[in-house]
Amino acid sequence: MDKNLRFAVLGGGSWATAIVKMLTENLQKITWYMRNEDAIDHIRTQKHNPNYLSSVEFNLDQLVLTADIDSAVKNNDILIFAIPSAFLASELKKLTTSLEDKIIFSAIKGIVPETGLIVGEHFHNVYKIPFENIGVLTGPCHAEEVALERLSYLTIASGDKAKAELVANSLKSDYIKTKISDDIIGTEYAAMLKNIYAIAAGIFHGLGYGDNFQSVLMSNSIREMKRYIKRVHKMKRNINNSAYLGDLLVTGYSTFSRNRMFGNMIGKGYTVKSAMMEMSMVAEGYYATKSAYELKSGFKSKVQTPIINAVYDVLYLNKNARKTFAELTNKID
Repeated sequence: MDKNLRFAVLGGGSWATAIVKMLTENLQKITWYMRNEDAIDHIRTQKHNPNYLSSVEFNLDQLVLTADIDSAVKNNDILIFAIPSAFLASELKKLTTSLEDKIIFSAIKGIVPETGLIVGEHFHNVYKIPFENIGVLTGPCHAEEVALERLSYLTIASGDKAKAELVANSLKSDYIKTKISDDIIGTEYAAMLKNIYAIAAGIFHGLGYGDNFQSVLMSNSIREMKRYIKRVHKMKRNINNSAYLGDLLVTGYSTFSRNRMFGNMIGKGYTVKSAMMEMSMVAEGYYATKSAYELKSGFKSKVQTPIINAVYDVLYLNKNARKTFAELTNKID
């Protein structure tokens, strides 16, 4: 495979910023698309993203900054999407250039609400991108720790080993270790589901439950995740690997986790609307909860998901969090 393929990162948030930082360790040029032109102007003059990971200073000679999504897609070969799933469809509607022959990697941890599909399936079904040109970039890895250059691990999944290795080599550094996987669908579902379990962890924390119970919750969450992923895509996988269990643990426990933060606010009595207004970043697990619940409701054979059900009841049916989660403690062990 051509090692001189051109990379573009699409998204202006913390994870997009972290990915650009990782790529600058290895690549001479990276195109960076974001819709916020003020943020682009700020980066051009101050060398850092004004809104996310502002401690990261970029070498402007390495960046091609643009607010034109057509330009970003047309002039590059490998496109890493880090746009929140709730806004992906609307951003893609701006495209007038073709995605044909592009290599798409999703760094998005959610389901596209308009289609109810994980991002890879969305690109395949809607834009006819072959699965061999689709990949997934997942953790366990928080953007904030990338900014601090703390040792972190990434899993790059693709059905094409050469493409996975190329992206992995473009991201690794002294503080980023990478591994590859062929479980495109499983790793992407895991990245989506762990945000729901992190909301559950946050709600329990906000309600006053302690560390002893949180360990029980995480144990049940990984088993629930295993059942769910096995139902949507059965293949041989070790659910205890870092792309599944590791990513779940860091999202469920870390103070950097926006989904845990969102859940914590709900547990403390915030309404969904007020919690969203107070947060400066999108909690992808909110949207994932509805999609995951509706998807599993359509399964021909039932899968037991008491944690997803409880989060859905609180976020979408406005059920009392304390009562609903007290009932959940009797359904897990």
